Amino acid sequence: MKKSLLICILLMVSVASFAQKLSADKIIGVWQSVDSDTKLKFEFYKSGDKYFGKLLFASNMYEADGKTIKKDFKNPDKKLRDRSRYGITNITNLTYNEGEYSGGNLYNPDEGRNYRIKAKLKNENEMEFRGYVGISLLGKTMKFKKVK
Repeated sequence: MKKSLLICILLMVSVASFAQKLSADKIIGVWQSVDSDTKLKFEFYKSGDKYFGKLLFASNMYEADGKTIKKDFKNPDKKLRDRSRYGITNITNLTYNEGEYSGGNLYNPDEGRNYRIKAKLKNENEMEFRGYVGISLLGKTMKFKKVK
C-alpha cells in the first residue's frame, strides 16, 4: 500500500512538472506588437531552461531609404556596431515561474542600452510585455499577439 501511494505521488509530481513545462513553452513562436508607436516583431525560442527573443522587425530599424537595415551603431561593444539589427537576440534570459516570465533583459539598439523585462501570457495568443529600469513601476508595458 505504501509503495503504491509513493508511486502515485511521484507520478502526480511528474505530470505537474510536465504540464508546467508545456505551459511555459507557449511563449515560443513569433509575436507582434499591437499597441505601440514602434511596431515590433520577435521570435521567441528556448535554450536550456531560459527563453530568448530574436528581433525580426522594428518599424524604426530601416535607414531613410526604407530598405537598408540600420547597424547596431550604439552598441557599447565596439565589435558589434557593424552588425545588422535584423535577427539580433535582444531579449535574453527570461525564466518561467508561476505563470510569468521574468529575470530577463531587453537590449534596445536605438539607445545601446539594456532594460529589465518581464512578460505574462494573457491567453495562448496575447502577451503583456514590460520593459523597465530599476523597479518595474518605472517602465513601459506593450501588448503582443502571436502570429505563428
